[in-house]
Amino acid sequence: MEKLDRLGWAAGLSVSSYGVRIGVRTNDPAVLPRVQSVLPPCSRPSPARLVDRLVSLTVGGPDPRRNLRRFHLLYADSQQLSRTRDLDELLAVLETHLKLYVAERARRRVFVHAGVVGWRGRALLLPGSSHAGKSTLVTELVRRGARYYSDEYAVLDASGRVHPYARDPQVKVGGGRSVSLPLSELGGRPGREALPVGLVALARYQDGSRWRPRLISAGPGALEVLAHTVPARLRPEAALAALHRVVNRAPVWKGTRGEAAEAAAWLLEALERGGKRA
Repeated sequence: MEKLDRLGWAAGLSVSSYGVRIGVRTNDPAVLPRVQSVLPPCSRPSPARLVDRLVSLTVGGPDPRRNLRRFHLLYADSQQLSRTRDLDELLAVLETHLKLYVAERARRRVFVHAGVVGWRGRALLLPGSSHAGKSTLVTELVRRGARYYSDEYAVLDASGRVHPYARDPQVKVGGGRSVSLPLSELGGRPGREALPVGLVALARYQDGSRWRPRLISAGPGALEVLAHTVPARLRPEAALAALHRVVNRAPVWKGTRGEAAEAAAWLLEALERGGKRA
């Protein structure tokens, strides 16, 4: 860390996201606007001199004196996260790292890998790992009129209510890549207020499947959701307390789905009926 501290840092910023303090320093002030574009949602300028995570970003590029191209380097505290000649790749690593760090360390929130939409005063929670089809199902639900909350993290408070996670939904494009899609292009509206969870659906995508879910009880349901809960190891008591408040009030359905349209229609109808079978 001492070697990093001695480098020529020309600019920096300090922000707070969900109570987690992040500092960023760089040798090139011109890169700061791009850094700001990949900060975690709800990041706000912070006057704090002490931070929970210090990120150091060295911009490389052409070096005419040596006729070579220097690497861009990214450090989190003293740990090197990326060494690449592609600045876009480095910023993608930075975005992923900071979002996960906030999800792990937020003191007053419990983050679950999940899609979330709001429907008539209740939230629909869709826990799942990456590539489980969360974004596709959330997009279909938003097209049907649900309020968009997240396609990445469900942000729970201590009472089990879910809060918006303000980033645009992601859609799959060629080569398995994902790109952000402005919510306005879906004709959707963002959720603004915290909502109680009305239904939890463990809806894993499997090509050709029909959506025929089964209802599972609160205990197994909490364990299923715990598997997708980011701070489960760091703060197990807080995580379990929030999850038990969710599953004790909202039914948990589990199944595999094929096309998003079939599952989306079923889920919205079930949510209207208090989470019961549609």
